[in-house]
Amino acid sequence: MAELVIQSSNGNDVTTSLIVAQVFGKEHKNVLRDIESLSCSEDFNRLNFERITYKDARNREQTAYEMTKDGFSFLVMGYTGSKAGEFKERFINEFNRREALLKNDDYILMRSQQILQKRIEIAEQKIKQLEDKNAKQEPYVLFAKTAFKAEGKVDIGQAAKILGLPFGRNTLFKKLREMGVFFANRNEPKQKYIDAGYFEMTLLPPIHRDNHPDIICQKVLCNPKGLAFINFMFGGNPPENKLSPIV
Repeated sequence: MAELVIQSSNGNDVTTSLIVAQVFGKEHKNVLRDIESLSCSEDFNRLNFERITYKDARNREQTAYEMTKDGFSFLVMGYTGSKAGEFKERFINEFNRREALLKNDDYILMRSQQILQKRIEIAEQKIKQLEDKNAKQEPYVLFAKTAFKAEGKVDIGQAAKILGLPFGRNTLFKKLREMGVFFANRNEPKQKYIDAGYFEMTLLPPIHRDNHPDIICQKVLCNPKGLAFINFMFGGNPPENKLSPIV
């Protein structure tokens, strides 16, 4: 039997119309019809059902739905048959089991790490898609480079301000460390993010001290592509005509 409850891309426990169709022995098109004809309020539908896409066996993009526990319960309320009650109980028990796990600190930490990692992977995929698209639209790429040329690279504090994030420099450093973009024990990006062109390190002018060696410090600079990456990760609101959000 299929896994009854899965984790969505934003970390919520959901099931899908595909899983429901498989378990209840229904054609997927009929489950889609049932969902789209539910007599629930617009608010309930928006909160408990989300349209998604998937690739079928012939690599064609098709529509499906993710649904919460409440959405599932509403959908299958009218499903009948010798096995329908058993299947409903299995789904609801699995939702309840996973909800109970959210009281376990170790499980919460694991889920948080999974969600953060997933967001990083999605951000990197989106940026890769954007780069591929820009490679085919050279005039747009040149325009984007020109638009950023005036401001150039910015430090982490400036990046937070430009993107309109609800926190400042220190919190942004902390969140980037927690996400694994920066090293856990220092405010420095990992090499793969430097190689990707998101960030770079620069030496500051040395601090001279009498009778002591000069102090040499490095500073993290955020490139335009890094601004796009941070914007996607934290939902910043970039200034008009300066940075396009990744969608």
